[in-house]
Amino acid sequence: MIAENIKNIRSQLPENVQLVCVSKFHSEEMIMQAYGIGERDFGESRAQELLRKAENLPKDIRWHFIGALQSNKIRQIVPFIYLIHSIENEKLLQETQRCAERFNRKINVLLEVHIADEEQKHGFAESEIIDFFEQKMWQNFPDINFCGLMGMATFTSDNQQIIDEFQRIKGIFERVKNIFNDKNFSTLSIGMSDDFHLAVGQGSSMVRIGSKIFGNR
Repeated sequence: MIAENIKNIRSQLPENVQLVCVSKFHSEEMIMQAYGIGERDFGESRAQELLRKAENLPKDIRWHFIGALQSNKIRQIVPFIYLIHSIENEKLLQETQRCAERFNRKINVLLEVHIADEEQKHGFAESEIIDFFEQKMWQNFPDINFCGLMGMATFTSDNQQIIDEFQRIKGIFERVKNIFNDKNFSTLSIGMSDDFHLAVGQGSSMVRIGSKIFGNR
């Protein structure tokens, strides 16, 4: 079933859109089913669960941290993480930089932008993101690779609202690309199981899909 689900999703994705299989709360056996058909990018949202899975599963898996990130957990994942999607404020950037120095690693991150009409979702405001790059504040973080932006749309059945929110973050992404002018800044991580088709239509280069692959938790 997992293999069939992935095949179906990939048939709907353009070649330039990367799939992250959101494996949080799912078993290592289920992850290995996806791994067995070639998937290597998996998303987790809790540090302890991620640490256990990373210890037990193949070392060529590219682990993505996609959940709300506590600063005291960063040092646990920095030694092996492939990409952190959920850097939502400068405090997290500062702690990631400290840990990157400690472990002598360059850490790939996406800056999370708040685009949803929901207060419980996190992220930088548009003005904060633009100021960060216009004022070259990124220079304060030499061991961080700024790879792009991440955002989550409002949980709603109103597709036009979701499209509008995705269009907004796409516009922010393009504006930052013009300011930053760094070839590594190339990832726009928008779209999940219920709205990835809308995200792809608005320029997503990475989708995070869980339930449509592994089923409901």
